[in-house]
Amino acid sequence: MKDVELRIKVAQSLADVPATDWDACAGDIAHSPAKAKDEIELTSEDNFSSQLSTRRQVNNPFVTHGFLSSLEESNSVGPRAGWQPRHLLLEDVSGHLLGVAPCYVKNHSRGEYVFDHGWADAFERAGGDYYPKLQVSVPFTPATGPRLLARAGPLAEAVRGALADALAEITTASGLSSAHVTFLTEPEWRLLGERGYLQRTDQQFHWENAGYGNFDNFLGRLSSRKRKTIRRERKEALPTGIEVHRLTGPDLTEDVWDAFFAFYMETGSRKWGRPYLTRDFFSIVSEKMRDRILLVMAKRAGRWIAGAINFLGHDTIYGRNWGAIEHHPFLHFELCYYQAIDYAIEHKLERVEAGAQGEHKLARGYLPKTTYSAHFIADPALRRAVAEYLSRERAYVQAASEELAAGAPFRKDLVEPDI
Repeated sequence: MKDVELRIKVAQSLADVPATDWDACAGDIAHSPAKAKDEIELTSEDNFSSQLSTRRQVNNPFVTHGFLSSLEESNSVGPRAGWQPRHLLLEDVSGHLLGVAPCYVKNHSRGEYVFDHGWADAFERAGGDYYPKLQVSVPFTPATGPRLLARAGPLAEAVRGALADALAEITTASGLSSAHVTFLTEPEWRLLGERGYLQRTDQQFHWENAGYGNFDNFLGRLSSRKRKTIRRERKEALPTGIEVHRLTGPDLTEDVWDAFFAFYMETGSRKWGRPYLTRDFFSIVSEKMRDRILLVMAKRAGRWIAGAINFLGHDTIYGRNWGAIEHHPFLHFELCYYQAIDYAIEHKLERVEAGAQGEHKLARGYLPKTTYSAHFIADPALRRAVAEYLSRERAYVQAASEELAAGAPFRKDLVEPDI
């Protein structure tokens, strides 16, 4: 690695890691407290400056210090939640942070959206202890993004490789059953596969912006039946008296968060039994990331009745949680899907990621996209069984995705013919 000596450390809290250093590894240059410009200048004190590029990287809101530390400070993650932070840090001999990975020791498999309950049951029936395990992810957030975070430059790939190897070594040395890297990028997935991690795929539904000028332009690309259905749904979602408001920045007041948290708790309690995020989370993340949050809220008769929270990347709007205390036909689709498309078109964003699952999104212009996870299994017998299972599962996921894509709602006459 060009004679650069690296040291692995583990942080039990993001409070122990300077936000600027973490975000430099996360590629969050434009939104970090450091200089908000396309290039960040390294000073003469940076003894590795000759080896690091200053090129700006794409940012993802969920791997930022602001988002992850909000989870910790609000006690949404921590020992009581069964998510114990054990963040991996990679430094040079001078203590400069070159790479990080958001890691958690877990004693359950909740809040991950990549399901391994069957693996845990099988291993424990065979006399093994599946928990605790190591989870490399953004808690409660099924959104693709980088997980092996490295400062930009010629060392970046080597740093990611060192992080991948360290995860496996720590898992074995600590007596953990496994390490799971979920919703990572495809290049990271391939890197981990080359290092012996088992590879898993799944799918979500994302909307892609084809340069639409407005929502009607998008509808014009759909088949007539789907176009009429969406227009009807949007009309019926907002009967007389319901207003939609988009809130961001200073609009995100504590009163608004009180209302949204009530929606979140009401809907989340019915869906999951126990919502993951605390009320404090929304206040803390709003303080740290208010310009990267879009809250779409519905009001009727002077009070808030429903809402959906979105986070903004540089080219993507990420739909996260939704809730309501009044239920009106198609209001969920309007607040979560159609308003997000509207916003992406208006702000020239490339895509909308609307979270996990939901084949009903296909009819609304969201197409199947592959998601990735990688798994290091310490026990050889469990590893063989999981590898066989994943081989069959990957084939199923690919076939299902192709079948769903064939049912896309777009007009067939707009598909370019093969040459």
